Amino acid sequence: MKTTQTPAPLPAESGAPLAKTDAPPGPPPKEKKEGTVLNVFSHGILVLWAIMVVMPLLWAVMTSFKDDRSIFSSPWSLPDTLHFDNWSRAWTEANMSDYFLNTVLVVGGSLIGTLVLGSMAAYVLARFDFPGNRFIYFLFIGGMSFPIMLALVPLFYVVNNMGLLNTIHGLILVYIAYSLPFTVFFLTAFFRTLPTSVAEAAFVDGASHSRTFFQIMLPMAKPGLVSVGIFNFLGQWNQYMLPTVLNTDPDKRVLTQGLVQLAVSQGYKGDWSGLFAGLVMAMLPVLAAYIVFQRQVVQGLTAGALK
Repeated sequence: MKTTQTPAPLPAESGAPLAKTDAPPGPPPKEKKEGTVLNVFSHGILVLWAIMVVMPLLWAVMTSFKDDRSIFSSPWSLPDTLHFDNWSRAWTEANMSDYFLNTVLVVGGSLIGTLVLGSMAAYVLARFDFPGNRFIYFLFIGGMSFPIMLALVPLFYVVNNMGLLNTIHGLILVYIAYSLPFTVFFLTAFFRTLPTSVAEAAFVDGASHSRTFFQIMLPMAKPGLVSVGIFNFLGQWNQYMLPTVLNTDPDKRVLTQGLVQLAVSQGYKGDWSGLFAGLVMAMLPVLAAYIVFQRQVVQGLTAGALK
């Protein structure tokens, strides 16, 4: 009895079309079109925002290399020749060098003090439970909402009674007190996200609380320190109200006071080219700090949301 065998399927030739498999249904054309329109709209808003931010900066830099006549006759054109004497005149004759040095001393000292004291207070509030913990934490938060305008008059008398009026170290202490509430609020949330097992292992090995904080926990909080440091640097570098009230000595003026003095003292004979040169001088450190630490700032802002 013969059995019939079904022939085996022949392999498909290289040029033969393959059988189509069932592909998952794609999104409806309407949803795809709406997504494309949304992306174009959002990118357009971002481009418009970038132009609004970058154009004034580029215009200020371009104007700092012009002479006074070109600033008013052709404000939007490129300078015919680069007048570097504007920068030298602003640096020497307008005393921008002294203002820059005073600003570096004040902001540098206050930034170090703010980060050290703020990180220590935030670590204790985030890692230790004691009576009054939440009350102290909410006091710092309340300090963020307190308007500085209401504290100027009593602050003036307090600083004057302490003998710190018109001094660099007095201005440093005021800057530290001004920046501590936001620093403690930011770093407290950041320290709560750090793992507790590392600190517990350090305690088991015999490390003290201070050694655990400075050698273990503080290096782990570096992204948060960089982020809050950049924010404090921007606020302290551009501070004008506090030094105007507490620092009336012409020899100890900071950059913001110097720029106002440069704009007012000349009257109708304003040195506009020198003023723009001084403005760019005051702006460059802030831009450089943000460009250098841009990645750390983003890491610090996102690290607090991950545990």
